[in-house]
Amino acid sequence: MTSPAVSNRRKRRKTAQKGHRCSVKSAQRIRRPALRVRALLVWLVLILAMVALIWRLAQLQLVQGPTLANMASQQQQLYGLNPPVERRPIIDRQGNVLAIDQVRFTLYAHPILFKQSPEAVAEALGTMLERSPASLVETFGQQRTGITVAKDIPEEIAHKIHDLKQDGLELIPNLKRFYPQQDLFSEIVGYVDLEGNAQAGLEYSSREQLLTLLGRRAEAKSTTPVRFDPTDQALSSDDLQLQLTLDSRLQRVAQIRLRQQLQAYGAKRGTVMVMDATNGALLSMVTEPSYDPNAYFDADLEWIKNWAVSDLYEPGSTFKPINVAIALEENIADVDTTIYDEGRITIGKWPIKNADYASAGGHGTLTLTEVLQYSSNVGMVHLMAKLDPQRYFDWLLKLGFGKPTGIELPAEGIAQLKDPEQFVRSRIEPATTSFGQGFATTPLQMLQLQASLANGGKLVTPHVINGLVDSQGKVQWQPERPTPEQVFSSQTATEVLKMMEAVVQDGTGEAAQVPGYRIAGKTGTAQKALNGYYTQERITSFVGILPVETPRYVVLAVVDNPKGDDAYGSTVAAPIVKTIIESLVSIEGIPPTPAS
Repeated sequence: MTSPAVSNRRKRRKTAQKGHRCSVKSAQRIRRPALRVRALLVWLVLILAMVALIWRLAQLQLVQGPTLANMASQQQQLYGLNPPVERRPIIDRQGNVLAIDQVRFTLYAHPILFKQSPEAVAEALGTMLERSPASLVETFGQQRTGITVAKDIPEEIAHKIHDLKQDGLELIPNLKRFYPQQDLFSEIVGYVDLEGNAQAGLEYSSREQLLTLLGRRAEAKSTTPVRFDPTDQALSSDDLQLQLTLDSRLQRVAQIRLRQQLQAYGAKRGTVMVMDATNGALLSMVTEPSYDPNAYFDADLEWIKNWAVSDLYEPGSTFKPINVAIALEENIADVDTTIYDEGRITIGKWPIKNADYASAGGHGTLTLTEVLQYSSNVGMVHLMAKLDPQRYFDWLLKLGFGKPTGIELPAEGIAQLKDPEQFVRSRIEPATTSFGQGFATTPLQMLQLQASLANGGKLVTPHVINGLVDSQGKVQWQPERPTPEQVFSSQTATEVLKMMEAVVQDGTGEAAQVPGYRIAGKTGTAQKALNGYYTQERITSFVGILPVETPRYVVLAVVDNPKGDDAYGSTVAAPIVKTIIESLVSIEGIPPTPAS
């Protein structure tokens, strides 16, 4: 039997347990609504986030999609399909820069992204771009995005535009080739177009040597989208420069003097070249008319080509010393040989006469020196008639006719000779060739041939490239050139040079005399042919070689179609050569001839 005390304790325990259960149930009833609210809020936030994301995606795809696609397409075109190609600088022999890469920027506007009004943006840009705000506002109104505002913006201006921190303005960097000497070397250096493609001159023919390592990679990946940073340190990792043999000082003198004569005689075009005959290095090469490679798109196509290298002409009497050298080598004449000049002869049905026949008639008996002094066509015909025509033709081939000279410049012309059979069988072909007509060559090849008389009879390779030099001026690469071919004996070259000296001392080349210096030379005035017939137009020329006692430098001037009754090699071209020689002796430090 349970006592009353125990029974009461049991009752109190049951009552307490029942109360606890009731309090737990009450707490659970209170917490359940709060949890539901919290869960509902979380789901609501997630749903709102998803809605916002879907809305943003829809906005990007449907509203801004065309705009963004256009921007992406522009950047891919600029950076991917046509990545900038870095090129090495080109310098002259003194280190003056002739061509160099510069960072330039293109400014694009996307008005749809402007945070300010177009008027405010235009006002901020106007002074920097040197444009009126009104014109910029008009530009911004062309379309909603992808508007080209300005090209070729210098770095300092680009930095100022960047500092505006204006949404909707995009600066695209690119490399542009810059030519600080403008038109002074354009016919040699060439240009790189706005698309980054090398065109004309050394930019084209030496593009492999001009590409830096970064440039090679960019060219190799030209079909792969690449982001190009013009401030990348890799740009300065290659310090090589393409150094030329040309001298800016002499080039400027030649250009100015040539332009003066072209204007004075109303001539069509002209060229002046200076060569170191010992190795074929060109110190100057000028052709006119010329053009500024920075604005090549404004130039006439005829100006862009280097016609001294690419175009053919009949050299006329400047070829006579070469024929005299052939005659001496073949032993059909010697320095004491005399020739009778009757002033006018007929070969077959073709009359041939001296240029001065109308005023001077025949010159009678002449020495070889006098044949050159008077520039006697008839005397040369009689001289070369002693040589077998086949042997004569073989000599022309030996001298390089029909082959390029090997200069590094592109589009070199090849001398044209008559068909071998025609030359051998026809008496008129060797006759006209004897005084420099009936065949065609380039001014450059004529310079090369004249150099063989100055260097002891060797045919050197004309060139304008010295090599790739580093920042210390040390040559790291040079083109391989063939060993000069001995075409005349040194004795023959010396004897012909003495005859040419008489031309300058007391002949048709007197206008090229420079006091204190022994100069050899030869004038040339050739009729121009058109459709197989000779016209009244002429091409005048003069070649000078100095100093005769130790010959080294050859200067050739050619002027095409000068006007006037007094337009001859002696009056048009010889004065040009004289001016060049006067500058050359100063630049090269050539001492005057010692008094005998």
